[in-house]
Amino acid sequence: MADILVDGNLDLDAVRSHFPALKQNQIFFDNAGGSQVLSDAINSIRTYLEKTNVQLGASYNVGQKATQKYNQGLQAAADFINAHVSEIVIGPSTTQLFANLAQSFALSFPADAEVIVSSIDHEANISSWARLAKIRNLTLKWWTPSSKPGDLKLTPENLRPLLSEKTKLVTCTHTSNILGSIHDIRRIADEVHTAPGAMLCVDGVAYAPHREVDVKSLGVDFYSFSWYKVYGPHIAVLYASSSAQASVESLGHYFHAPADTLAIKLGLAAASYELVGTIPALLSYFGPDASARKETWAAIAAHEENLQGILLDFLNSRDDVTVFGERDRDRAFRVPVVSFRVEGRGSREVVERVDARSDFGIRWGHFYSKRLVEEVLGGGEEGVVRVSMVHYNTEQEIKGLVEVLREVLG
Repeated sequence: MADILVDGNLDLDAVRSHFPALKQNQIFFDNAGGSQVLSDAINSIRTYLEKTNVQLGASYNVGQKATQKYNQGLQAAADFINAHVSEIVIGPSTTQLFANLAQSFALSFPADAEVIVSSIDHEANISSWARLAKIRNLTLKWWTPSSKPGDLKLTPENLRPLLSEKTKLVTCTHTSNILGSIHDIRRIADEVHTAPGAMLCVDGVAYAPHREVDVKSLGVDFYSFSWYKVYGPHIAVLYASSSAQASVESLGHYFHAPADTLAIKLGLAAASYELVGTIPALLSYFGPDASARKETWAAIAAHEENLQGILLDFLNSRDDVTVFGERDRDRAFRVPVVSFRVEGRGSREVVERVDARSDFGIRWGHFYSKRLVEEVLGGGEEGVVRVSMVHYNTEQEIKGLVEVLREVLG
């Protein structure tokens, strides 16, 4: 929507007017766990349930309207990531969609195949592949970057030694939900594809709320993220390129033939109609066309760079704080998901002291990246302190949090 930009910059008052939840006293800095929802998406759900809550495919009037609204949602989801509608499927979560994808691979990988899995990912993009490797007795290789706090990036260089002629799948995150560092997925995809027949599966959950996703430019075979992290309801989308779908066996009913779309192959009737119907509103929020959306995403990145810079400047100034991931504020290197530990203090203690003094909502834990937190970062059950910002957060809010942290940490 053009109304959230003024001279190429975000109009924060206009932005925040689209999110009813922001009228509360609570200040949301746990956005990586789930963003607040656009009012147009909320209204869309209500309208669908009030007026078009019928089974799809019927020829009567309301049935036609319901089907049209659902199809418009699918098309908007495809447009959001520059894919064809036949290359996407909507499901309840990224975790579930990856599980469906893994199940569809069960019979297509040869017995001597190798699967390379990133150890710094959310478990959604690990457990399904580890389970597949165990069931099929495949070789599972772990892709782990340097364990230095500021040098935890996946690169083509640290992937290359793991690749072989037996590699069939490589999985990784576009941006870790703990580290916030952005990986160069295009270069990684090119490296993966040097192994004949190898495919790349990317978790984009922590990236999609902050940057435009163009799956064709990225060169990925599979890519997924959750709409409830991108200002919508609790559903997710999975992309599979047309060429990669040749390896995807259909999980659908036998009479759904030919299985010529990803939705038929992996959908399993799990896409809630009223929630899919919200996606056009999400797309429209960022702009009426592709050019306008690029301008909006550029403005979001600039604003978020300022927000993360304020927090990082404070944290980096302290000898008792370790920031994990990229320590630079530069928008080219990271998104505003900032995790840290404080020497001599538990992560839970830090968060609960912030809770007691303010309305700032931050979190402690491993955030389903348990292998990263415990095995790579070397943390215990309390994990890290995480502050996750998005574009509707303000400079005043993050400066306020810094002052509370200054008081808490002494």
